[in-house]
Amino acid sequence: MQGIKILGSASYCPETVATNDDFTKIIETNDEWITTRTGVRQRHIAVGETTFTMGVNAARKAVEASGLAKEEIDMIICSTVTPDSFFPSMSCVIQKELDIPGCMAFDISAACSGFVYVLDIAQKYIASGNAKHILVVSAEKLSKLVDYTDRSSCILFGDGAAAVVLGESQTLFSSYMGADGRGCDYLRATCQTGIPCPLFEEELLSDDTGKIFQNGKEVYKFATSVMPKAIAEAAARADIDVNDIDIFIPHQANIRIIKTAASKLGISDEKFYVNIENYGNTSSASIPIALHEAIENKKIKRGDKVLLVGFGAGLTYGAVLIEY
Repeated sequence: MQGIKILGSASYCPETVATNDDFTKIIETNDEWITTRTGVRQRHIAVGETTFTMGVNAARKAVEASGLAKEEIDMIICSTVTPDSFFPSMSCVIQKELDIPGCMAFDISAACSGFVYVLDIAQKYIASGNAKHILVVSAEKLSKLVDYTDRSSCILFGDGAAAVVLGESQTLFSSYMGADGRGCDYLRATCQTGIPCPLFEEELLSDDTGKIFQNGKEVYKFATSVMPKAIAEAAARADIDVNDIDIFIPHQANIRIIKTAASKLGISDEKFYVNIENYGNTSSASIPIALHEAIENKKIKRGDKVLLVGFGAGLTYGAVLIEY
């Protein structure tokens, strides 16, 4: 089976930290309310940093950890929903900063499922022989989209980035990807440039605010349904029992969602790596930050079966099963 091997990983989070107590200064809330309902205790906030600078930091460290020369990277794929520009892509800017011109570079937008989507894409390029070493970067600055007057959502999100370098390996790989656009309005942040075309418009016709809107009830229902489904399907495609998977790295959106998914599958939630209390929801960076942290903390060892599962705006979802 043509799988993928993680040759190196890294993460980067801003130094500025916002605790739950900090939020009591701007909204009516408290630490206990936030922690019991979400699992979040603090989150990192990018002050004077951009999505791309966080991505570059993680990317550079991941390449160094891989032991490869930068010239051996022949593809860069980034996932983000908070780019610093409509164009150029973050992947092209990272390519420039790492000084490895010439390789294919592009971004995808699949919200919080972005990292698992990119892993699936990367495996296809490697399996086809069109790429040997791929740099995957997920970076998000959600703080610039957060509505800090919405007490139900502003407490959830943080900023950060993570990266992995992938290579070919004759090991386990399976995936299950999907989306349900019928729920596209449940979680969204619209674009607003504020510049109308002077030929036809005197003022903006859109009421878009550019801030995150979330229908928490519907997102929760979706997540607790598709997470166990994606896990079960990815395991079935590899002909592996879910109980034989060594560790699960879920999207860190809400501790209740993770525990519910584990319960539905009949799996101990101790098998799910959770770090939401320290980072909050960092969208597509969430899973790779947790993955790198689990590797650093020796929670994952070579040969372990690792399942990564995400869900997010779109609505998107997906799971990837690999052998570390």
